[in-house]
Amino acid sequence: MKPSMFKILIPALTLPLPAFAADLELNIEVPRINAAEYHRPYVAAWIEKADNSVASNLLVWYDVDMKNGEGTKWLKDMRQWWRRSGRTLTMPVDGVSGATRPVGQHAVSFKGASKQLAGLAPGSYTLVVEAAREVGGREMLTIPFEWPAKAQKLSAQGKTELGKVGLAVKP
Repeated sequence: MKPSMFKILIPALTLPLPAFAADLELNIEVPRINAAEYHRPYVAAWIEKADNSVASNLLVWYDVDMKNGEGTKWLKDMRQWWRRSGRTLTMPVDGVSGATRPVGQHAVSFKGASKQLAGLAPGSYTLVVEAAREVGGREMLTIPFEWPAKAQKLSAQGKTELGKVGLAVKP
């Protein structure tokens, strides 16, 4: 090979290899609850590694409009999320935290390059969704999944504070 050919080939060899990428779609149902005093639930969704450590926080819905940030006072009612990662976060978290949601279906999408998914190595994970409501209950659902993988559509059904939670992984 001539030396001039190396100038062409070497830069091509140093290009980064494509990262494992997939998109994730999350659907969370907030069910209608007949109660004299109804409050929208606080909801957190995160991805756990096989050792139960948090790989990524996907979302935290809480009362962001409360004066002096007092809505953060009740984040600890989502006990598992609080113990695993919530107490180490300073709210609000850009791209993660937001306002509580009303009764109904709520869809959230995450692109493979998003900050929530960019650091996920290939492997087995669990989606965890936890909800807690003032003058109400608390509920947590888990959905195991593989990352990245062929297309997956998975779901779990809540009984009180959460309705159906769906997870779609799209390669």
